[in-house]
Amino acid sequence: MMRQHPYKQLLERKRTWTPVRPTAGKLKEGSEETIKRALSIRHLELPVGGFIKAALEDIPVLSKELLEDNVRDEDRHDIALNYIAEAHGVDEKAEAEAFRLQAAWKAHPDPTVLKALVIEKAIFFVLLPFFRFNGDTGMRVTSADISRDETIHVSGHSLVCREKGWTPSPSLDKLRKATINWVLQPLGDSEDRYLNKKFWLDQSDNLMYRGKAEGLADTKRARVPAFFETSNSDLPSYA
Repeated sequence: MMRQHPYKQLLERKRTWTPVRPTAGKLKEGSEETIKRALSIRHLELPVGGFIKAALEDIPVLSKELLEDNVRDEDRHDIALNYIAEAHGVDEKAEAEAFRLQAAWKAHPDPTVLKALVIEKAIFFVLLPFFRFNGDTGMRVTSADISRDETIHVSGHSLVCREKGWTPSPSLDKLRKATINWVLQPLGDSEDRYLNKKFWLDQSDNLMYRGKAEGLADTKRARVPAFFETSNSDLPSYA
């Protein structure tokens, strides 16, 4: 029997879900300001969808169906994260800074699918587990749903970038570092690893450079997992 193309395999692994409006619960003490900043990064969800749309004429033909569906996922993620932001309220200063970061990502000259990949792999895959370990029930459930989608996105976008020979420029990596550093800036050197700034920055670097985040292995065993990826091309199993 002929084996399916990897893009088709990824598309068939998707699972439909519907965002729901959560009720705000208690956040871990010490995480509140960082969570507000992390929520403001939801403003990168729709640009990611736009990055993918902009590339549809310049990507392998076999990838188009998957990437078009990924755009629909990003719209769903935006709705779900806006529901959480509505439940918890927003920090207006953080929102304004997130829009400045959004403009910087849009203006960067690297290929748009590559920008989407870096945002998903080394920013979203850090912030989703942050919600898992420090947020309330609504954040944990939403992070699990979004993470299942994003593992497929990263795998598909990695394949596209590999086929096209695209790799992140030093300036794109610098923008990635500036973005995640700003989100995590309120954290310090806590004995609680999930409130420790360096711990989360290390996860972003590991995901960016190695495609692995061993420090997030606990999410694989969690009742409501957020994200654990063994490599850019392998999809994790969720409970």
